[in-house]
Amino acid sequence: MPKELERYQQIERSIITTYRKTLWSPFVLAVKKYRLISKGDKIAVCISGGKDSMLLAKLMQELQRHSEVPFELVFLVMDPGYNEENLQRIKDNAALLNVPITVFESDVFAAADAAAGDSPCYLCARMRRGHLYAKAKELGCNKIALGHHKSDVIETTLMGMLYGGQLQGMLPRIKSSNFEGMELIRPMYCILENDILRWKEHNDLQFIACACKFTKNLTGGEEDTFSARRKVKALIAELKKENFNVENNIFQSIHNVQLDTLAEYKQEGKKYSFLNKFEDE
Repeated sequence: MPKELERYQQIERSIITTYRKTLWSPFVLAVKKYRLISKGDKIAVCISGGKDSMLLAKLMQELQRHSEVPFELVFLVMDPGYNEENLQRIKDNAALLNVPITVFESDVFAAADAAAGDSPCYLCARMRRGHLYAKAKELGCNKIALGHHKSDVIETTLMGMLYGGQLQGMLPRIKSSNFEGMELIRPMYCILENDILRWKEHNDLQFIACACKFTKNLTGGEEDTFSARRKVKALIAELKKENFNVENNIFQSIHNVQLDTLAEYKQEGKKYSFLNKFEDE
């Protein structure tokens, strides 16, 4: 009689069986297509406690188990000022999922709140990333892995156009400009958020969302007004009713940019114009 699997093993198995097509295969595709992992890498998988980063941890464990390319993993949890309940939920979920986390403290929530007033989110994100880079480097890592997914990429592209007046994507791999020899990778670049939610619900998992006091205090209409991303999510959902391929089309567009048709664009900080072709006239 086969031995009954532990809970964490059942969850792991669901990734490569039930959700192989929607989670495992697009994860492996991103790792290979964008050359995210190399022999000898030591990667800090950054865990915020949400569904995305927790799934990323399990995907990276599974890849390490089966990959022919040897690499090391550190599962890094920064406590930016969580309350006791949220920090304990992260620790409990890590134990449940058999993820050996390393926790370190910072004062990001308090510092961002004091410095940015009513709009701390951008500053908070930048500060968190800086602390994660620094701790990862201290632990001998050369890469940090974040849980951004395909839906984040799509929404960020639309948000830039609709709210920022620019066409700007989100890269799957970035060299750090402040921490020499360090890179940021996004291994879930080809996974849609709805498929992550299905995995979470299938396994009856409960994760924390953003746990800072700013977003925690927002309710109802206030939160909708605050979040451009929520509006973009709703727009995409509405468009999908008429064209199911809307998400994939937007995602494909950042892989198929026709520079010859753009009036102006920037590359490495330098601006180029279509008028450059007419300078001799």
